[in-house]
Amino acid sequence: MPPNPSPATALPAGHARPTVLVTGAGLRLGAAIAVHLAQQGWNVAVHYRHSSAAAQATVQACRAAGADSHALAADFDDEAQTRALLPAALARFGRVDAIVNSASRFEFDDASDFSYASLERHLRSNTAAPIVLAQALQAHLQARAAAVATADGDDAAAAAKPQGVVVNLLDQKLWNQNPDFLSYTLSKAALEAAGTMLALALAPWVRVVGVAPGLTLTSEFLDASSFARLHQLSPLGRSSTPEDVAAAVHFALSNASLTGTTLLVDGGQHLMRFERDFSMMAAPGTPPKPR
Repeated sequence: MPPNPSPATALPAGHARPTVLVTGAGLRLGAAIAVHLAQQGWNVAVHYRHSSAAAQATVQACRAAGADSHALAADFDDEAQTRALLPAALARFGRVDAIVNSASRFEFDDASDFSYASLERHLRSNTAAPIVLAQALQAHLQARAAAVATADGDDAAAAAKPQGVVVNLLDQKLWNQNPDFLSYTLSKAALEAAGTMLALALAPWVRVVGVAPGLTLTSEFLDASSFARLHQLSPLGRSSTPEDVAAAVHFALSNASLTGTTLLVDGGQHLMRFERDFSMMAAPGTPPKPR
């Protein structure tokens, strides 16, 4: 990751150091995104569900990069906890300017064992929670503008009108579908559609951008050698790294002209045809882990 830039180059003109809420930031890709944004001049609210110790490690890494950072817990299966998350971040930081929805449920099912319960679990965490958080961000930004208008007059409020950003982590498999992880894929497809709808509904207060990685990190389904082999299956000979994805998220946050679109960061994997999900494509002779 690059060294911490000066605030003048890291932030939009006229802004104090902004705050981003990164969901699922205790582990894996969410943690990498949180630390990268801290290095780019953002204060970081680190959301986690159960991984308290890992979230605290992310907080310490963000603070080492010069950011104000704090961990906040919420279970996205619970609507009340989800709705309480942004107010908790505001109570700690005083402002929130962006949300990166990295938290994601990823459980196997397919057409043979699909159930209402599986789809509902995935929709709650992967689709409904990002929508609720985007809704809350717009309300916060409108309240901030109203407070400025009350204190300094309508002209000052118009000049200082805040604009927020929501970045939703998607998946290249939406453009290269296979029958594995049916409920997960449906929930991400719904989130991609919601991104378009929210970009229209929340403008001009909130921009909404998707970032769709390819195979980026190994998982319980893949051993190291299988991951290394599959990571090379792309037109560019490599899929995305955590650093690639974090840089794309930062670009989405920084570019004021982006909304209602998705950045595919996958080395071109979405251009290829895969019959199975990467997590089911273990090394030859090595069966995938049991479902």
